[in-house]
Formats: sequence, structure tokens, C-alpha cells
Amino acid sequence: MNFLPAEMIKKKRSGKPLTADELRFFVSGFTENEIPEYQMSALLMAIFFKGLSPKEILDLTQIMIDSGETVKFVGPTVDKHSTGGVGDKTSLILGPIVAACGIGVPMMSGRSLGHTGGTVDKLESIPGFSTQLSLPKFKKMVEENFLSFIGQTAAICPADKKIYALRDVTATVESIPLITASIMSKKIAEGAQGLVLDIKFGSGAFLKEKKQGLLLAKNMLRIGRLFGKKIKIYLTSMQQPLGRFCGNALEIRECLEILQNKPFLSSRGVDLYADTRELSLQLAGTMIFLGGKSSSPKAGYKMAKQVLTSGQALQKFLDILKIQGGRIDELPVAKFTTKIQSVKSGFVQGFDTEAIGWILVGLKAGRKIISDPVDPSCGLEILIKMGDEVKKGDLLFVVHHNDPVSASTLKALVETVVFAKRRCPKDQLISKIL
Repeated sequence: MNFLPAEMIKKKRSGKPLTADELRFFVSGFTENEIPEYQMSALLMAIFFKGLSPKEILDLTQIMIDSGETVKFVGPTVDKHSTGGVGDKTSLILGPIVAACGIGVPMMSGRSLGHTGGTVDKLESIPGFSTQLSLPKFKKMVEENFLSFIGQTAAICPADKKIYALRDVTATVESIPLITASIMSKKIAEGAQGLVLDIKFGSGAFLKEKKQGLLLAKNMLRIGRLFGKKIKIYLTSMQQPLGRFCGNALEIRECLEILQNKPFLSSRGVDLYADTRELSLQLAGTMIFLGGKSSSPKAGYKMAKQVLTSGQALQKFLDILKIQGGRIDELPVAKFTTKIQSVKSGFVQGFDTEAIGWILVGLKAGRKIISDPVDPSCGLEILIKMGDEVKKGDLLFVVHHNDPVSASTLKALVETVVFAKRRCPKDQLISKIL
């Protein structure tokens, strides 16, 4: 069938649905360089403003899957995906936990972009660790060792990869229909039978409002079920950075210490690893349930906790590091640290978490565009949590850096903390489970 791209753009601009054939024509044409970027940009912007119907989202997801290869595993497999946040490193903890329970975890992850981090960058901060595996090797490793970490490959959903690159530079990333098709197409093509999604909302997430996260969750739940996946979705808060560290090698250090059952108490007696650990266990418990190894998520949580505290998860992580070439004893460390103290007293009401993410980008711990270099040793240590009482002169942050840090950057970091005169409630990490 021949369609006119301009007429399809006009049709969507008017709010009318596109047929599966029209969508396939446009996506295939763009992927094969027969439709130019400016026309795909126009269609993406029309979708951004007019949305997609439930059928269009389903059709677009299938078209993206069909654009590349798919994987099928022997034995139970469950994957996890997060929509991204600042300090989000749970994949590196829950992956080994679930794998140690005998469930395959095909962990295909992305790089950091914008103010949020990426699992691939964290792993590649470990000298020698290779995330560039062929699909056959990836499949074999999951089936034999129950876990493999790889970067997103061009073989899986190449149409989505090309379209996402264009979305990033045309301000159309925050489209719930496009996010749904993008994430679900990759996760379905990847072949896991079960899927746990961590949809983040709040100041450090792409989606700022809980209602946006809930809408995305409902869309993803519907698509997952239509494709026959066992699926559970968590809505979690990104009102403050997750855990103690933000920055690639620093986050690996946090994960290792959690896997070694080490807490880290702040001067106020608060375990700064508690939120990372708890969210990892909650997600892992549900993955264990979906993988058929427990009778309920609650029972899965108990199993996950036992596997963590016994050291089995740590051993699994170390085994995977060895197989994929990682030398954990050579983890890079920044040359300098700069301590930042509070200039006022009060109670921590919240953070401008997105601003913290952009400060991390300025420290070279993240990237503005995909070609930007990343310094794996740089980042932040965050020593306060929402609800904490802080006195003037108390330590708020420690900056880990190799290049000089400007006074304006340090000032901006202090200003990311929102203070109140009275004690504030602590952040509710898990808001809803679907």
C-alpha cells in the first residue's frame, strides 16, 4: 500500500486514529530511510499533542517488535524496568537476588541521558566489564547462569531506537503513548515471561505527577497482558535521590555494600542505604513470585531477604562480574572530594531532584547528549533525607570530582534542598502497586 506521509501527519494532527497499515508504512519508511526525519518529527509532535488510541498503541508496539529480532528463553525468566531517576540502582541488586533463586533475569538496559542515570554506565564504570554481548551469548548466559547484563542492541526493536533518538531532540519524550510503545516493545521482544515495572514520579522523574505515572502504568499493564506477560507495576517516588550515592562507580560501591549487608548510618542515625535496599527487595520479591518460585509477592520478599542476607546474591553478582570481565577491585575513585555544609537550620522538606541530576551531568557523571563522555568516578554522596532535622553547619553533600567545581555549582547544590521550620513527613517510597 502507498500512503502519503503528509496526509497521515494531517490526519493525526486532526486527532484521527491511524490504521495499523498506515503506522507500519510510516515507521518502516522512517527506519529504512525512505521517510525523512522532518516528516517523522512532525508525526511525533502530532502524537505528542493528540495522543494515540489504545489500538494505535498496541499496533505501534507490535510494529516496533517486528522491526527486529526477538528472543525466547528456556525456563522461567522475569525482567524489571525502571522509567529512570536520580540514584536509581536497584537493577544491580535485585538482578543477583532473583537469579540466585533460579529465575532467569535478562537485564537489557540503557545509558544515562538527561538528568537520569543509566544501568549500562554504572556497569561500565567497573574496569573490563563488557555490556556488548551478542544475542545468542546473552541468551546462553541467562539460561546457564540465570543473569546477564547487556546494553540495548540494534537487533532488538531498531525502529524504536531510531525513533527515540529523534524524540530526544524534538521534545517529544514525555508522551505516554510513545513511552508505552517504546518500553513495552523492547521488553516483549527481549523474551522474559514476567515483567516488573518501576514507574517513577516526582521532581527527579520524567513524569512529575503521580496521575501521569498512574496513566502510564495502566497503559503498560494493558499492553503487557495483551501480549500474554505476567506483569506487576510499582509507582514509586522520585522526590529525593535514591540511596546514598549518585554517580556510576559510587553507585556500584553502594550496591556492593548492600549485597554485603552493610548499612551506612548518617550522623542522625539514618541508614542511607535503607531506601535502595527496601525497594530492591520489594521488586525482587514480586519478580520471584512472577517466576513461580513463591506463592505470593510477600513470600517472595521473604525469600529475597534471605538470599540477600545469606550472601548468595553477592556471590551471584561476583560470578556475573567475572564472566563479563569486570574487575571490581579496580573500581575508579575520584581525585578530590568537596564537603558541602548547610547554611541554615531546619527540617528537610524535599529536594529539587531534577536539579541534582543536572548538577551530576555538569560533574560528568551523566550526559546531555548520547555522545557526551562520562567520568565514572564522579558523583555525589547525599547525607540527608526528607524529614531529617538539619543544623547550620551540618554536612549535606560530598562532591566526588576530578575537575575543579565552581562556587556557583556548589551554591546551586545547596539550593536544591528545601527546608521547612517544622518537622516534615518522610517520603513514601512505594505509592501504589498494580
